[in-house]
Amino acid sequence: MKWTDVDPDRVGLRVERLGIRRDARPILSDVSLTVRAGELLALVGPNGAGKSTLLAAICGDLAPAAGTIEFAGRPLTRWAPVELARLRAMLPQRATMSFPFTVAEVVAMGRAPWAGTRLAAEDDDAVAEALRLTGMQTFAGRVFSALSGGEQARVALARVLAQRTPMLLLDEPTAALDLHHQELVLRLARDRAQQGGSVVIVLHDLGLAAAYADRIALLAGGRLVADGPPDAVLTADRLSEVYQHEVEVLPHPHTGVPLVLPVRP
Repeated sequence: MKWTDVDPDRVGLRVERLGIRRDARPILSDVSLTVRAGELLALVGPNGAGKSTLLAAICGDLAPAAGTIEFAGRPLTRWAPVELARLRAMLPQRATMSFPFTVAEVVAMGRAPWAGTRLAAEDDDAVAEALRLTGMQTFAGRVFSALSGGEQARVALARVLAQRTPMLLLDEPTAALDLHHQELVLRLARDRAQQGGSVVIVLHDLGLAAAYADRIALLAGGRLVADGPPDAVLTADRLSEVYQHEVEVLPHPHTGVPLVLPVRP
């Protein structure tokens, strides 16, 4: 699918001097970044750095205490909820279902924003494509709650893909997955960006971020420490300081992609 309605030269997302507070405690402070159409941005950093909070604010689930967020040049607050649902799809860290929905029914929930529009005619194709891309087509009739954690994670991703929005916001989508499916998820995210979409993905695995992201935003203590290409952001001195553990960064012998290795006694 081509995202022909997205101008590749236009900023898809702009965050300016964002601040988030919780119970009067600052969670994010003075964070600014942009994501253009056709770009995959990885948010990385230690636990508690503010990655998921930043993604929730971008999604519209958290109100900023300071700063602004814009989609396609328009402030987030000026988009109606249904408009946002057609613009960006959010994958949270955990997906739970209280009722015995089948896998196909869960994925079809991603089509809800298009109900009553001409694009509702794409519902069946969108669900089938999302199931195929995530390797879950043979699970379509299974009950979601009966699946393993990794299988549920892939169904949740399929629901997001079925939404067919120009922007994907993915919060730790590889956490419950084995190596094969981690690579599958990052390839899907990479493909979406190459088709003209915008992708923001929270990752703990710095190797995956280095291999697949166009840019990496490194957060620590609620602040943006660095933002740029993987080889510029993932330096040994910077990562050792941010993660409070000595690391070394070596180029992959075949691709040159940075490999981050902890120094062990």
